[in-house]
Amino acid sequence: MITIYTDGSSRGNPGPGGYGVIMMYGIHRKELSQGYRLTTNNRMELMAVIAGVKAVNKKDIPIMIYSDSQYVVRAIEEGWLKNWIKTNFKGGKKNSDLWKEYYEISQHYPIKMVWVKGHADNKYNNHCDELATAAADGKNLLKDEWYEENVT
Repeated sequence: MITIYTDGSSRGNPGPGGYGVIMMYGIHRKELSQGYRLTTNNRMELMAVIAGVKAVNKKDIPIMIYSDSQYVVRAIEEGWLKNWIKTNFKGGKKNSDLWKEYYEISQHYPIKMVWVKGHADNKYNNHCDELATAAADGKNLLKDEWYEENVT
């Protein structure tokens, strides 16, 4: 099983943001992070999950993703996303661009999402938070294209 921990952060909502990801498989460990100049916390939480799944290159291995975002975990595990896809995000559901991207890539993997309490005693979640906030505070922040072009 591939284990992925994720977290997202934004300095202001909207504001500069970032995500952090820790991926583990056997003895292998990989960290990912990226910062954006203007985004939201929920977008960063979801981008972290997307980045983690995109970095997996074996489609036959189950993935367990840990996130402190109830928004992300519940949307996936409780079937909200499937309903949003069926109704084409009727009612103006936020972050449809990222949800569609996650849905598309998730079809290729057996994925289970697990909620973990943020800022608690989980060392991997805490380290993802450090990666995310460092990315948000970094230089050379990327443009969250869809957000800046469609929301601001």
